[in-house]
Amino acid sequence: MHWPSRCATLIPCHNESDAVFSLVKVVRQALPTVIVVDDGSTDGTAAQAEAAGARVIRFSRSRGKGAALMDGFALAKQFGFSWALTMDGDGQHSPADIPEFLRRASDTGAALVVGNRFAPGFAMPAMRRIVNRTMSALLSRRLGIALPDSQCGFRLARLDEIRPEDFQTRHFEFESEMLAVFAARGLRIEFVPVASIYSTERSKIRVVPDSWRWLSWFVKSSARSKSRMRSPVRPENSSSADTETSGWPGQRRAPAGVPSYLDRKLGTRFPTPRFGAQKAAARD
Repeated sequence: MHWPSRCATLIPCHNESDAVFSLVKVVRQALPTVIVVDDGSTDGTAAQAEAAGARVIRFSRSRGKGAALMDGFALAKQFGFSWALTMDGDGQHSPADIPEFLRRASDTGAALVVGNRFAPGFAMPAMRRIVNRTMSALLSRRLGIALPDSQCGFRLARLDEIRPEDFQTRHFEFESEMLAVFAARGLRIEFVPVASIYSTERSKIRVVPDSWRWLSWFVKSSARSKSRMRSPVRPENSSSADTETSGWPGQRRAPAGVPSYLDRKLGTRFPTPRFGAQKAAARD
């Protein structure tokens, strides 16, 4: 696959004028098309991104990381791209890791490749580590798959699997919802180790309100899922033959007409995705 013509890089930003110029410049060496979504910045983020050669979407006020990503995905589709690589705008993600995302998608056929900041040898500030570990453990148990880093914004996604009607969140919890949506369809999810660059700049994540918003999404979506599982809905004259097998072995796609496939699918168990070349070789 010729990735430069098939994949755009998407960078949501909020007041990242100090980092975005150099980030865009380096990223464009690997993937020339970069879309920056300026989420209501009050500094020169948009101007710096444009000067570096990025296409820029501007929000007049902050609408949230998830909203910025959705608008960026939509623009990438309009440009004719079939994949999008997402990165944070604060310089935390190293462009040197981009080739590994592209290789993993090519080698495994994964629809979603996510960075893993918990790989051996990588460090993370204590509070972020605790919150991320907790969220990842809860979501892993909920979905029945191993998710070593559910909150990492460094990821590669197939755009035809991202549909606005499937997403309700608009803030930092969007990245967990994306994992849930892809898992519910039985699509393959892979993780690759990535380095994180933590500067002295304060994180845009607000631990208490963002954790509360994530927990609220998690509880509500879990309740909807359990309710759907207790009272399954099937269209008239449907049968098991109406379902289509897709993704990992044993996973089935809900028939057309069944509302809220995500509500019905969550709670089932999926085979654990493969992490790393050695494990992949062993299982293949």
